Amino acid sequence: MRAGEHYLPPVSFGLGGVPLGNEFEVITDEDAYETLHAAWSAGVRYYDVAPWYGLGLAERRFGNYLHNKNRDEYILSTKVGKLLKASQHNSGKSYFPFSPSPNDVVFDYTADGVRRSVEDSLQRLGISHIDVALVHDISPDNELLPTPWQQQFDIALHGAFQALGRMKEEGVIKGWGIGVNTPEPMLRVLREAGPDVCLLASQYSLIEHANALRTIFPVARERNVKSVIGSSLNAGFISGSSRHNYGRNSWNIPRQYIEKREKLRAVAAEFGVDLRTAALRFSTAPDVVAALVVGARSAEQIVADVTSMQTTIPPDFWSELKRQKLIEQDAPTPN
Repeated sequence: MRAGEHYLPPVSFGLGGVPLGNEFEVITDEDAYETLHAAWSAGVRYYDVAPWYGLGLAERRFGNYLHNKNRDEYILSTKVGKLLKASQHNSGKSYFPFSPSPNDVVFDYTADGVRRSVEDSLQRLGISHIDVALVHDISPDNELLPTPWQQQFDIALHGAFQALGRMKEEGVIKGWGIGVNTPEPMLRVLREAGPDVCLLASQYSLIEHANALRTIFPVARERNVKSVIGSSLNAGFISGSSRHNYGRNSWNIPRQYIEKREKLRAVAAEFGVDLRTAALRFSTAPDVVAALVVGARSAEQIVADVTSMQTTIPPDFWSELKRQKLIEQDAPTPN
């Protein structure tokens, strides 16, 4: 890679680690490894995890499966900014009640903190290197931050971002960026730093995409920075889950989202389209999108997702969504 060149994951679809960190329910080790094996067997070669997912559980599970694979055959991204501290008297259950983790979390967006975070992740994963390191949840929706997010962002601007740039130059990582749920930090990092790729964790889906189209994508295009979309299904909401996105209040779904889902289902039924498949394909269409990462809690789910990525949606379906104003008129749709 030439100096100053942005790194992009060379694959378009990946398995996200949130469900296998037991965020939503208890997933046994056996079922987790079955899911990872199904993903690998179906050709998935991009895996996205984080220390936060189950406070170490997801990284341990992904690493335990992947460390026996040829490291040159897959891409792995993880997050930095949240250090884990083991303690007998920890608060882990207050964050992830279904995870058996013994850890507390400490937010640290300093240069030393992100180097420590990368080292810790490599130990949990048991692999030789990380491809992409994403600064995690440095965002106004993160109520756990020790000070306002702008202050934490300034720490990262002079600490984490610069350290990750140096780690890229040193070959410790191939690329870096941020992974957040809101547009404000995304716009700041695009304008004030030099990320390779950014993870839009809950900002682009059939349910909600106007803000990304109007605010994030134009700046990303101008800076030549691609995005990974992590919100295609809104944490399963589009495919029927009783939650929307993440967090303690994910069950408190705005009425307009529920009504929009019903309208989308009606159009999908009219055209014989699987709505989950349409949602995944929709998120691939923008020119600034490099890849999707989608969580799965079972082998059946990840195989279905891989199948969806190879499924063609009738053009008239997208036209009808625009006619009913269920998606923005200028929203890109798959060819």
